[in-house]
Amino acid sequence: MPRVTSAAEAVSLLRSGMKIFVHGSAATPSPLLDALSERTDLEGVTLYHLHTEGCDSFVKPGLEGRVRSCSFFTGATARAAVQEGRADFLPVFLSDIPGLFTSGAIRLDAAIVQLSPADRHGLHSLGTSCDAARAAVDTAPIVIAEVNAQMPRTLGNTTLPPGRITAWFASDRPLPSRSPQPPGETESRIGEIIADLVDDGSTLQMGIGAIPDAVLARLGNKHDLGVHTEMFSDGLIPLIQGGVVTNRRKKVHPERTVTSFVSGSRRLYDFVHDNPSIEFHGCDRTNDTALIRRNPRVVAINSALEVDLSGQVCADSIGHNIYSGIGGQMDFIRGAALSEGGKPIIALPSTAAKGTISRISAELTPGAGVVTTRGHVHWIVTEFGAVNLYGKTLRERGELLISVAHPDFRAELRRKLAATKHYTLA
Repeated sequence: MPRVTSAAEAVSLLRSGMKIFVHGSAATPSPLLDALSERTDLEGVTLYHLHTEGCDSFVKPGLEGRVRSCSFFTGATARAAVQEGRADFLPVFLSDIPGLFTSGAIRLDAAIVQLSPADRHGLHSLGTSCDAARAAVDTAPIVIAEVNAQMPRTLGNTTLPPGRITAWFASDRPLPSRSPQPPGETESRIGEIIADLVDDGSTLQMGIGAIPDAVLARLGNKHDLGVHTEMFSDGLIPLIQGGVVTNRRKKVHPERTVTSFVSGSRRLYDFVHDNPSIEFHGCDRTNDTALIRRNPRVVAINSALEVDLSGQVCADSIGHNIYSGIGGQMDFIRGAALSEGGKPIIALPSTAAKGTISRISAELTPGAGVVTTRGHVHWIVTEFGAVNLYGKTLRERGELLISVAHPDFRAELRRKLAATKHYTLA
């Protein structure tokens, strides 16, 4: 495992035409991406990644023909490049991404990752993001690493022996971080409604953002909650430290909070460092429906951009413009539905664009992608209430969804509902 002096020296091992995995979220190896983007001798390099943070050099205009991004989940960094046709988006369930690498459907030539310093056994860890990186470093012939003194050492299935690392360089830089912001009035109300749906002994899955934070802030009176999620942020820390999250009632990884990656503040990264109560696993495990369903009372909280009156959920695009990705929504919506006492929840504010657009719509915007189908949908929550669409007809669904739409749009939604024959009101 040769140590090199710089990121530029490390990426000199990469060649034209390679398919390369890039570590994501807070573990984005920005110096390696910057150095790779500066090479003018490369052609036809494809970078496969989830959302990245802290670096945009690899998606800037002018790299056409040299380096091309292909995202499984398009974050803010890559959105413009995807919309302008300078980068690609690959729709896929989060649980299926590792299998793309291990099956050879995408045959990786290299992986560039950010690792924690070695422990006393000489082992590095994948730090804040295990997700698809686990499969990537296990299958790629070449692994190039930034070993960052500020990357937390995480436990679970995250270790990487030095023999798997082709070349590495040392850094000491802060990880991209974000501090939790106080939720607004709308998000606070949604948080209250969802918190009322969480029973003692539930197993939680939640994402990042104002709504999950608002829910977590209102769970302090619950008991024996568990966590089996694809990711979590700062809002979970007080519940773990306060004894609300005990993981005692879980069937899969009991006594442990299970995640695939974390994203948040420095406080969060310090919290997961060497913490034996937190286990990181690949997203083919955290998001495996067969495992999710074994835990009791799984409450899966996921977001949406738009929901139509039949219950179709768009969460990855605004019309034809890719906004994010399929991610783990379907994995957990289905897993929670199959869990004994589970509650699959889609949560969203009732409006967008400062109240000028209803996010409960008669039909999805042309080009919008359906992430959760109307056959999988259960609970829909806005600031105006919670409705369960499971077992409901199209007409009944329309009526229920209109009841949680913003009042300014309900009359028009009722008119459109009545004009559709198979939705016709009784």
